[in-house]
Amino acid sequence: MRIVTVIGNRPQFVKAAAVSRLLRERHDEHLVHTGQHHDDELSAIFFEELQVPRPERQLHISGGTNTDQTARMLAGLGPLLAEEQPNVVLVYGDTNSTVAGGLAAAQANIPVVHVEAGMRSFDRRMPEELNRVLTDHLSALLLTPSQTAMDNLARESVAGRAVLVGDVMVDVALLFQPRAKADHHPLRDAGVAPGEYVLATSHRAGNVDVPERLRKLVDLLLAGDEPVVFPLHPRTGARLDAAGWLDELQEADHIRLAPPLGYMAFTSLLTNARAVLTDSGGVQKEAYFAGVPCVTMRDTTEWVETVDMGWNVLVDLDRDAAHAALHRTPPAQRPELYGDGRAGERVVAAIDDLA
Repeated sequence: MRIVTVIGNRPQFVKAAAVSRLLRERHDEHLVHTGQHHDDELSAIFFEELQVPRPERQLHISGGTNTDQTARMLAGLGPLLAEEQPNVVLVYGDTNSTVAGGLAAAQANIPVVHVEAGMRSFDRRMPEELNRVLTDHLSALLLTPSQTAMDNLARESVAGRAVLVGDVMVDVALLFQPRAKADHHPLRDAGVAPGEYVLATSHRAGNVDVPERLRKLVDLLLAGDEPVVFPLHPRTGARLDAAGWLDELQEADHIRLAPPLGYMAFTSLLTNARAVLTDSGGVQKEAYFAGVPCVTMRDTTEWVETVDMGWNVLVDLDRDAAHAALHRTPPAQRPELYGDGRAGERVVAAIDDLA
């Protein structure tokens, strides 16, 4: 079959690392990079480190509101799909690129395959929640990472066929996390030692685009004296700079600001951290895979199993709750929640069945 895969951000590059190579052994896949994450140098690092095939097409669409960005992606993808004439369009996750790829395909009567289908935070304030719900309801084949996701789709009576394949990010983690953990160069660059620091990330619009919440984030990070490594997402850095609060973080002795990192450098810091503080869905999962306790700066999560198992705690931006959660004792057990590392194979098998 001829397959167009639409990707646009770094977590989708990671997911494609588990699928594209296997998919290309049986099918003709063309990768389309929308440009949603537009830092070309860092994107190139992800493709090189993870051995993802280079995109055949790049749309260079970034910036603007969610509505504007999605509209521009639709305008770019419509003619592209008419030209490529794929049998299937494959999308991952919950970004603007996901819903734009799915909607453009569905409107052209091309079957949509959604990898990481069925995830729900039940928070419609989040653009990601809207994107994942809409994509699920226009997809022909919904490939889920967990039984919880299957249950969500059954409850919503989606029209497409749902298949439990596991999480493709487990495949990548099993392959790369051991090697990354053994490489301490990123720790030395940050001036920290294994097990003696917290890794923090924040990029959600609900946290960084609202001044009152951004201030709470700064206060949360400034509290305490344990080393905190904080790779700055471009949007977060811009918002902090505009508000005049970036200097406070730069001057704090315990905070190590870092530029955006490639997959291996970030994974090195994650796997060697004592704990993780984040608002990212993907980082919550990667922390679980690595056996690192996670504290999530949101009041909802789509990865509810990590909370149920005690490895993840939701604290929103409550400083006291966050620091109490960071010092809890992790559970003794860490069940295999999201598969055995062969999700990519099951994705391809499900697409074969669709053919």
